[in-house]
Amino acid sequence: MTWGFSGPGEILFGEGAAAELGRRAAALGSRAFLITGRNPSRAASARASLRAAGLEVAEFPTSGEPTFDVLRSALKEARRFAAPALAGGPSGPPPGLVVVGFGGGSALDLAKGVGILLANPGDPLDYAEVIGAGRPLTGPSVPVIAVPTTAGTGSEATKNAVFSEPARGVKVSLRSPSMYPRLALVDPELCLELPPAPTAYTGMDALTQVLEPFVCLKANPAVDALCAAALEEADPALRRAVRDGGDREARTILSRVSLFGGLALGNAGLGAVHGLAAPLGGRFPVPHGAACAALLAPAAAANIRALRDRAPDGPALDRYARAARLVTGSAGAGPEDLVDALSALAEDLRIPGLSSWGVREADLPSLAEDARASSSMKANPVPLAPEELEGVLRAAL
Repeated sequence: MTWGFSGPGEILFGEGAAAELGRRAAALGSRAFLITGRNPSRAASARASLRAAGLEVAEFPTSGEPTFDVLRSALKEARRFAAPALAGGPSGPPPGLVVVGFGGGSALDLAKGVGILLANPGDPLDYAEVIGAGRPLTGPSVPVIAVPTTAGTGSEATKNAVFSEPARGVKVSLRSPSMYPRLALVDPELCLELPPAPTAYTGMDALTQVLEPFVCLKANPAVDALCAAALEEADPALRRAVRDGGDREARTILSRVSLFGGLALGNAGLGAVHGLAAPLGGRFPVPHGAACAALLAPAAAANIRALRDRAPDGPALDRYARAARLVTGSAGAGPEDLVDALSALAEDLRIPGLSSWGVREADLPSLAEDARASSSMKANPVPLAPEELEGVLRAAL
């Protein structure tokens, strides 16, 4: 096979990495557009670091997963902030501007979206997948620095950003190799204050993002190495971090799992969990991580059943068996043992079913149909029929 591997321009990982923000941002520009999560006070250290390094700072907080309207608002504010640098200058990315995403996946996705659209004119939907025109993003992004404060989406290491369009009940991506952050500062200390529920949701998302690339149609040796290392240590670390949010070793492991998941999905693909999570997140108030957590075991079970029926001699079943051995630590584990382990983890972490977020039996056919159009579904190890996707959703209710 022929394969490649790409990622952020640079990754700095470990406790204290975030302290490098100001110095590294100053090497890229003189003005920082800081995008934060719903609680801007958590970004006090980032704000102080940037200002101490001599950068002028403007802030934009985002609450919840970003919509295209939120992206438009952030872009408008970023352009206003960049206006002095643009006065009388050439078209293209604003000189001297750095976009900093400090927060969970929502803040990081919004930062990447702003960075790329500052250099590509028009409306965001001109470039959106599925519901937009799908135009290529040809202009280079403004430099983006990603500083995650959760261990889940791996957005600091991906070349896409996800936005919802509530009027159409969907979530879709902007995507370009230029959307990789220039620098990812992954500091596990920033996750220490995360409460148990978001720790569980984001951690299950991270686990999903090292399982789906490992079994997907586009897996490659580099992705295999990252995913295998993460699958072996994710379950016990997640349990520890939910039980004790101050467990530094567990937080470090989860941050590493999340980073490896971002690198893996960007270089291989995902599968049915994310394919179903996209319409769920577009139509219901379910956090992305919570959707992945509820769907992970049922989707694995459906894939394994379909593979036994339609591709029993293919490589995917063996990959599920390898994943089972890594997750359970048992040399004799088979694919179904993985389903049992994932189900037990979700139960122990008290992951709520999809019905907790308003999903009902009557919603399942349309959700399954919408999921089939998701880009994530293209790499699933086996095509799943609508009734099989409905079965996954039903089992996750």
